[in-house]
Amino acid sequence: MELIKPGTKIPFTKYRHIAVGLSTLVNVAVLIFLFTHGPNLGVDFAGGTLVQLKFQQRVTIPEIRSALGQLATGDTVIQDFGQEGSNEFLVRMEKTSVEIGALSEQIRTSLSQRFGERGFEIRRIESVGPKVGEELRQKGTWAVVAATVMMGVYIWIRFDLRFGLGAVVALIHDVLVTIGALLLGRYEFDLTIVAALLTVVGFSVNDTVIVCDRVRENMRKIRRENLESVINTSINETLSRTIITTGTAILVLLALFVLGGGVIRPFAFALLVGFFSGVYSTIFIASPVVLFWEKRWRK
Repeated sequence: MELIKPGTKIPFTKYRHIAVGLSTLVNVAVLIFLFTHGPNLGVDFAGGTLVQLKFQQRVTIPEIRSALGQLATGDTVIQDFGQEGSNEFLVRMEKTSVEIGALSEQIRTSLSQRFGERGFEIRRIESVGPKVGEELRQKGTWAVVAATVMMGVYIWIRFDLRFGLGAVVALIHDVLVTIGALLLGRYEFDLTIVAALLTVVGFSVNDTVIVCDRVRENMRKIRRENLESVINTSINETLSRTIITTGTAILVLLALFVLGGGVIRPFAFALLVGFFSGVYSTIFIASPVVLFWEKRWRK
């Protein structure tokens, strides 16, 4: 099945300067925001206790805070969760010395006095210490960095150094774009987001490998053409495959994002942004890096 007719010659590399400039501005903006404001860390990374509540009737955040009483003191944050009208809330508390079982019983007792024993449901309760959260945060960051570098090394060994550099730059771009989208969407960063970023890295490399394979084949077939022309031809020849593969994945992710509920929505959102960015970076980021390296090497 081919969505793009054979012989199509879209001059992708012609717009590489505009794409690189725009992507650079976006990446710099994300880095500045990360260093000045920082991400919204979830319980996995920041430490504390997270409680998910579902009520049978319509309640407000002040009513929940009032019902919890002393349990909701300090930096306790209560926010809506799930779809509108679902009456689900997330309660994020500071780390306490009370065990999860005892804390769950205290929350149940406090809410029962206000809403009745059957007026609510404790769907989950999680607790992470500050030291464990810091360790998870560091390991998650290094996991994403190591995956990005190793994918670039893989491309370098399989193809060439210039393709490896292009892949690394493209992967860094994809990770930063995905992080920026999560910051704009005000999603919390936890272990699920780390898994999403690692998935984005793997998907982006897969698309890069397909294009690099075709570039290597065409460099042997079309020896009279320069590298820019070969890259353009290769991207056009693999464009149909890219659209079909990415399109089917995005359809599944859209279903997860819309119907999956609040727990899976940040994961699906990160993958949606990352997959779009992965296709874009393969065409407009990795290719310009390869061309730049080729011109520098010739000089």
